[in-house]
Amino acid sequence: MKKLTTSVLAIALTASFGVVSAQNTQGDTLKVTDLREVVVTGALGLKKRQDAIVTSNKVIDTKELNQAVNPNAAQALTGKVPGLQINTTSNSVNSQAKVTIRGPRSISGNNEALIVIDGAISTLSIFQQLPPEVVESVNVIKGQQGSALYGEKGSNGVIVVTTKKGSKSEKIQFTLTSSIDVSTIYKTPIRQQLYGQGWTGEPTDFSDVEYGGTNWVPYENGSWGPAYNDPQIGGQSLIAGLPQADGSLIYSPYAPRKNNADKFFRNGVLIQNGISMNVGGRDSYSFLSFNRVENDFMIKGDNLKRNTVFYKGGKQLGKLRIDATFNFIDQNTSQTGGNLFGQLIQTPTNIDVRAYEAGGMDGHWTAFSRSPYWLRDHLRNDNNTTTFNGIVSLGYEFNKNISLTYTGNMSTISNVIETHTDAYGPNEAKTYNGTGTAYDGTNYLDYGATAITSAYNKTVNKIWRYYGDLMLNFNYDLTDDLNLKFNLGNNIQDTKEDYSQVGGTNLQIPGWYNIQNVLNATPWYNLENGKMRKRSVAWFSNLDLGYKDYLFLNATYRFEQSSALSIHETPAVGEAKRPLRNDGYSYYSAGVSFIPTKAFKNLSNGDILTYAKVSGGFTRTGNSVLDAYAVDEIGTFPTGFPFGTLSSYIINRTPVSQDIKPEFNNTLEANLSLGFLKDRITFDGSVYQTKTDGLITNSGVSNATGFSNVLDNAGSMRNRGFELELGVTPFKSKDFEWNVKGSYSKYKSVVTSLDNGALSVPRGASGQGIPAGLYAVLGGSANTIMGTAYQRDPEGRIIVDDLGIPVVSSQYKVLGKLDPDYILAFSTSIRVKGFTISAVADYRTGNSFVSEAKNLMSYVGTLEKQADFNRSNGYIIPNSVQNTGTASNPVYVPNTTPVGDDASYAGTVNYFTTNYGSDIAEEFVIDGTALKIREIALSYAIPKSVLASTFINSMSIGVYARNPFVVYAKDNRNFGDPEMQTGASLAVSQYPTARNFGFNFNITF
Repeated sequence: MKKLTTSVLAIALTASFGVVSAQNTQGDTLKVTDLREVVVTGALGLKKRQDAIVTSNKVIDTKELNQAVNPNAAQALTGKVPGLQINTTSNSVNSQAKVTIRGPRSISGNNEALIVIDGAISTLSIFQQLPPEVVESVNVIKGQQGSALYGEKGSNGVIVVTTKKGSKSEKIQFTLTSSIDVSTIYKTPIRQQLYGQGWTGEPTDFSDVEYGGTNWVPYENGSWGPAYNDPQIGGQSLIAGLPQADGSLIYSPYAPRKNNADKFFRNGVLIQNGISMNVGGRDSYSFLSFNRVENDFMIKGDNLKRNTVFYKGGKQLGKLRIDATFNFIDQNTSQTGGNLFGQLIQTPTNIDVRAYEAGGMDGHWTAFSRSPYWLRDHLRNDNNTTTFNGIVSLGYEFNKNISLTYTGNMSTISNVIETHTDAYGPNEAKTYNGTGTAYDGTNYLDYGATAITSAYNKTVNKIWRYYGDLMLNFNYDLTDDLNLKFNLGNNIQDTKEDYSQVGGTNLQIPGWYNIQNVLNATPWYNLENGKMRKRSVAWFSNLDLGYKDYLFLNATYRFEQSSALSIHETPAVGEAKRPLRNDGYSYYSAGVSFIPTKAFKNLSNGDILTYAKVSGGFTRTGNSVLDAYAVDEIGTFPTGFPFGTLSSYIINRTPVSQDIKPEFNNTLEANLSLGFLKDRITFDGSVYQTKTDGLITNSGVSNATGFSNVLDNAGSMRNRGFELELGVTPFKSKDFEWNVKGSYSKYKSVVTSLDNGALSVPRGASGQGIPAGLYAVLGGSANTIMGTAYQRDPEGRIIVDDLGIPVVSSQYKVLGKLDPDYILAFSTSIRVKGFTISAVADYRTGNSFVSEAKNLMSYVGTLEKQADFNRSNGYIIPNSVQNTGTASNPVYVPNTTPVGDDASYAGTVNYFTTNYGSDIAEEFVIDGTALKIREIALSYAIPKSVLASTFINSMSIGVYARNPFVVYAKDNRNFGDPEMQTGASLAVSQYPTARNFGFNFNITF
């Protein structure tokens, strides 16, 4: 991977040197547009030229966003903005992304960037549902100074989304877009191909023969059977799995099938269709779009259907300006659950999984795991989400210097989720008959499987949000050289949530999924029912000073009060009720921008240095990370207290301190932008440091208080980093243009203090019984992976005990971190007349993840390392030693003792199904290094001369691929996509990476 990094950097550097000789090539006739003169929409909808922006930002236009036709606008940003890290956390029918800018600033709160759409605070969920084709541009404000006006919600950076307006033409223009792409499964775990279905010590009526110390068992999920090359059994046609509904048996050669688990998946089909209309005039515009997305996923029955209606219009009425945006989204998804993929990867490699699709649970290939086909058909999660988002902006100009603006946003989200599980128990299990084998007279449950109880749950959520900004704006030329802009405003935010759930188990009538059909209702206190309301009010101001178009100053101030910090203080004994206390908090920033090439004209006279900009600033923002009512004295409802079915509220033993304050982030930032050779070479660099004081986390208290821990300000952390981006245009003419960009971004987040002598704070435990978890570690990362590890001698060899079992550390050790050391991104586009080819790639390294899939595979015997030795002779830990001396004076000698001191196949199986999976977390921490080709797209714009005699104004066609190539680190044997882990481990239920190949066209008429 180091060679790869060097190579990518070399490409960028080689291109930058090569462009020098091409700076004034003949035919370089394209009109140069100074992008820095383009007006950019920033915080609170304030518009500025790039020169006047004092913080680090990056604007992605609609062409770059849509080049690979990604239906998820957030995912389409991946690899295109230095410092912006987008992780696809769920590769399902409705894949989701996590968006962070410049790493974490909190260990208890949300570290994701704020999403702002057309001047109003929105959500990542709405952004991901918004059709990317209606997006005009995305301004990623990386620096804190640019997001300080949003107060605590802007503490993690802001992504400002501006949607399209109608044209100025009075002639109605229509645009039709359509695409279809096919998704295929990619990078499933690599499994050993030397041993097949079976287990040790399990002679059955099918066979009592031992093959090297193990048995062939036709209904096993374990691959602890005989070797495929064993001449006694290898290649023979044997019973595989359980009988089918008609009593027939499936026979299969006892031989490996490559990628047999992949055959469960089919090719998915994603179709996107959209039509938009825009029209306008001198003082008005109108844009209307209809969009339909259908995703028939790689798993049969999993599908998504999304309909979107989007309207944006505006009108100038004298001194009054009115703009409005309305967006309606109706989305329906259906997907399976039940850890389907976890069941699938247990499949022995001699099984043809497609032969069992109609078999259900009774006709599964094993009696020791659930049939993924049965789960697919009988366990479903159906979700209907209806979103309405309306924004109205009003502007009134009193005169050329003073104006008043108002932006109001109301959004409602209605969500109905229904989940059902069909029963599979003694009444459903069919007795096998007529096979002429030991199966006759038995059923699936007789082999130890547990019954599945039917269930139904329905959840109804309703979310209502209001956001309003009222601003008084001043714009004065104080002198011929000095301009002042000042904004004074008020912001109100109000959120209400209402959620209710009903459900239970045992459906009286199979297949009728309704609460009336539930025989055993779940008690209300075990369901999600409640209401929430959270409000905040703020006053803010923004000051911009510009001197001679080359020196700019920006300062902001915001005073905010949040209902989440409203405290009903507990009065002392005998004291009257205390009044409600709500302390407001101030957030502020100051920054400058200086353009030397405009201040000193001689700097750019030689055509070498075209542009230079230096900027920097200081920002103080905060984040309360608290939910509504968190600081109130609330009780909890325990089950069975005081006894039996009688219950009573008891004191909350994990309260929030009533003296809690927001986490405050103090950020220093410096930026440099350069353009050379008429911007044929561009460079942007940023360096920053954020110190977070008052880190909110659980703090231990004395047991005498009656509390187990208290959420309070109990630490601090520091985040330092920098970003570099180099852009090169080696060739540029009327018919040919080549652009190359490369970026390098790096941050390091360190927990600098924790109260009460704590050395770490647990943030979550890994699944599958892996002795590991995610921690914030003093002196280390807030996203540190800790767990048990091998004890090693000074040479790094594993120490084993007298029985050949590895000696494991008694304390958790640092095993890795989720944060990458750096991200290297690369993009290029080549235009030859009407043809354009583009590509985006990124490389991440230094991060790790905990793989639940590897842990499960180790139990069933499908890891490659479990087949690189002769199992019949037992397993000796590679590169291991024993201590023949004492603890104080160790003498290490090479180990020759097999695990358990058992030189047999049974000894091997016993070790890997006990000690290996439950004792040694180090084995399941995987290098997260990954190189991903995110996008490749080829498009062709049909010449206007060809279309001149038609009603079509423009037309383009294209082909594209998303995630066509992925390279993982050597020790990641496709155990999972590293960017999917956001918690303590990467769940075994996560589907593998998928890749998409498609075709699209765009017509305007």
